Amino acid sequence: MTQTLLDQALVEEATKKSGLIWVRGTGVAERALWHVWLDGAAYVVGDGPGEQPLEGLTDGGTAAVTVRSKDKGGRLVAWTATVSEIPPGTPAWDAAVAELKGKRLNAPDGEAMPARWAAQCRLLSLTPTGALGAAPEGSLARPPVPSPATTRHAVPAALPSLLFRRKRR
Repeated sequence: MTQTLLDQALVEEATKKSGLIWVRGTGVAERALWHVWLDGAAYVVGDGPGEQPLEGLTDGGTAAVTVRSKDKGGRLVAWTATVSEIPPGTPAWDAAVAELKGKRLNAPDGEAMPARWAAQCRLLSLTPTGALGAAPEGSLARPPVPSPATTRHAVPAALPSLLFRRKRR
């Protein structure tokens, strides 16, 4: 009983303080989502134009959530969540959107954002089931996706002298 309460407190405090949570839904890779913690659940909004994708998160399904440390960036806790879609116009929708609105950075429409979310987006509640996930072994780091934007060419011979030359007085 005491361990369950400690686990719940750990999930709540870690998720409240973290700006991002890593969520893995059914059949998709883990992705970082911004969220807000409210009334014992993490709320995320997305799947609309210009919003975060919520692929693999379905109403009534489950998701694996990993919470990172805000200051160090390392994994703090992993937990399993039940996913619930919150319909627009309900008291739960209004409360969650009021909190999420303040956390949404660079919104193109400002005060009209809640109406756009109601018309074009989904609001999901990720409620902890009480089961903590096993801490994964290793770093879980993946190599970067190949891109033509990155190159591996030799450094120009004159670059070190240009960067480190001393100013003349």
